[in-house]
Amino acid sequence: MIDSLINFFNTPWGVAARSLIYLGGICGFVAANAAYLVWVERKGAGRFQRRPGPTESGPWGLLQPPADGIKLLAKQIMAPPNGDKILFWAAPLMVMAPPLLCLLAIPFGDNILARNINVGLLMVFSFGSINVMALMLGGWASRNKYSIISSARIVSQNVAYEIPMLLVVITMIMVTGTMNLQEITLQQGGGFWNWNILRGIWDFKAGHIGGNLLAPVTFLIFYICMLAETNRAPFDMAEAESELVAGAFTEYGGMGFGVFFMAEYGNIVVGCALATLLFLGGWQSPIGTIPGSWGWIGTFIGVGFFLAKMYSLIFTVVWIRWTFPRTQFYGLLNLSWKILIPVSLFTLLLSSILLKLPRLF
Repeated sequence: MIDSLINFFNTPWGVAARSLIYLGGICGFVAANAAYLVWVERKGAGRFQRRPGPTESGPWGLLQPPADGIKLLAKQIMAPPNGDKILFWAAPLMVMAPPLLCLLAIPFGDNILARNINVGLLMVFSFGSINVMALMLGGWASRNKYSIISSARIVSQNVAYEIPMLLVVITMIMVTGTMNLQEITLQQGGGFWNWNILRGIWDFKAGHIGGNLLAPVTFLIFYICMLAETNRAPFDMAEAESELVAGAFTEYGGMGFGVFFMAEYGNIVVGCALATLLFLGGWQSPIGTIPGSWGWIGTFIGVGFFLAKMYSLIFTVVWIRWTFPRTQFYGLLNLSWKILIPVSLFTLLLSSILLKLPRLF
């Protein structure tokens, strides 16, 4: 039966059906993560601050996210009278589209992806750049001084942190030789010592020059930039509740605000999934590859490894938010322009030299 399903999905009608199934699954995946990552964050914040967190709605507060969703849906949605209503309502749609489209190119396991796009990494960053435009339009169309200030901060912050992130990604493309996310993951099979975060160090110890020797540094830069790109603390200057009320979302209420909230957690999932694929081996086992004779069982085990790595990174995102205080805006920009960009340029230069060295002898 499985073979017949595989043959069907290879037909034109099967490809269309597979795309629809994946699209529905991705929408459900993003909605479930947006709902219950909020629960994880609230429970985590409670534990970090030595309080219980949500406890009243269901066991351990598990029904709190559905209750919050129903409350948001029941609220009246209004637009500011002096704002640009077309752009005001277009912004939530634009901000929700990038995580959904980016997840189409993310391989959750061996052949578990919507489309195997040869330039999947380029696609993720292309659609991810729409997010800053949506946030900027939402703040500008509100005609609210706090929202407009937040929009200016969002543009400055994202421009500053996209540069080192792209330099890190270019370094990884040079080392792996591909922009196909599935191929990048397949190159990291055989154990955790072959993951890109450690591979350069192990290759150098073995006398093989050509890997990314500073891969742990590039991973740290990528992770910091991911926090800044998703406007997470200590880089949440776009919201800065103590200064700008709710930032670009100040005039949004009900489900309009809820969509921005869902998009934020969707972008966190995309960022952590990308870090898992580029540096932590994706679905690859830390102790070696899953035997191919296991078939679908091995595939599902690989999906489990991928989700375990991704959610471990998401937990660190929550941990950092409730551990470090918010930075000043100028300190935020100085971190990128004066530290991350020079270091990422150095890692790019060093990796390019190491890749060429074997050809000189």
